[in-house]
Amino acid sequence: VTEGTTMARFEIAALVRRYRQLEAEIAALDAELKALVQTTMEYQWLKTVDGLGDATIIDLLAEIGSFAHYRDPRQLVKLAGLTLKENSSGQRKGQKHISKRGRKRLRSVLFRAVIPLIRHNEAFRELHEYYTTRPVNPLSGKQSIVALCRKLLNVLFAICTKKQAFDAERMKQDVLSQVQRAA
Repeated sequence: VTEGTTMARFEIAALVRRYRQLEAEIAALDAELKALVQTTMEYQWLKTVDGLGDATIIDLLAEIGSFAHYRDPRQLVKLAGLTLKENSSGQRKGQKHISKRGRKRLRSVLFRAVIPLIRHNEAFRELHEYYTTRPVNPLSGKQSIVALCRKLLNVLFAICTKKQAFDAERMKQDVLSQVQRAA
């Protein structure tokens, strides 16, 4: 191709300039969001959870708003669409699935938050291992992650409403006490 190379170079240079401009705008917007979120008290409590980064906290607070708007963590679980529904009719009892009747982006944020928590937070890693290897009703990997999403919402609600730092030992004891009560 010998024709149009000058205009092609001009167009590519214009696209690269626009790309760099958009990158700069996104970086400025991220810095502004981070500064805005850091002014809230909820940010200070959410930062106590190892494995939750600034971007995750920003996305979470953008989807949920303030935790003070909710009276019970089950409202947050329902908002995320993580409530269980059963597909059954008459005498047939179907399997239970999450309802997915909530905010898709909130479920996505929670799912993306739990994966690093499993890697970097000892308490969530142990819970994931327990859920996937327990002798009665072991969960698959993805089912365990959904259960941890619900647990994360409950923990974050408790942290922000009670204004206490995250305590991994207390969370593990709560889960073990529920298991012992069920047995």
